[in-house]
Amino acid sequence: MSDYSTNNGRMDDPARPNNPASLASEAIRLSGDLVRKEIALAKAEVSQNIQRAGVAIGFVAAAAVIAIVTINVLVAALVAALAETQLGPIWSAVIVGVVLALLAYILLRKGMNDLKPEALMPSRTVQNVQRDAQTIKGAYNDK
Repeated sequence: MSDYSTNNGRMDDPARPNNPASLASEAIRLSGDLVRKEIALAKAEVSQNIQRAGVAIGFVAAAAVIAIVTINVLVAALVAALAETQLGPIWSAVIVGVVLALLAYILLRKGMNDLKPEALMPSRTVQNVQRDAQTIKGAYNDK
C-alpha cells in the first residue's frame, strides 16, 4: 500500500500538514528558496558574462594591435611607392606624414568636440522637461 491516500481524487502527503498556517509557512519557505536560487543563478550568469566580456576585450585589443601594424605596413608601402616617383624618399615620407598628421588632427578635433559637456547634455530631455514644467505651471495658474 502506498504512503499516499486519496481524498476526493486528491493525493495527500501525510508528512505535509494541511492547516493554513503551515501552508503559508511552507509557501514562504519555498518562495525564499526560489529567490535564493534565482539570485545564485543570476550571479553565475553575470560571472560567466563578465568572463566572456574579458575574452572579447582581449580579441578587440589583439585586433587593434594588428590593425596598427597593418597601417604601418601600408604607410611604408605608400612612402616606398611615392619614392619611386620624382619626389624621392624624403619628400615622399614628408608628404605621407603631413597627410596623416592632418587626418589625425581632424579626428582629434571631432572627438574633442563630441566630448564637450554641451554635446553630451540630453538636450531633448531637458527641453521636454522644461515644456512639461511650463504646461503644469500654466494648468496650475489657470485654476
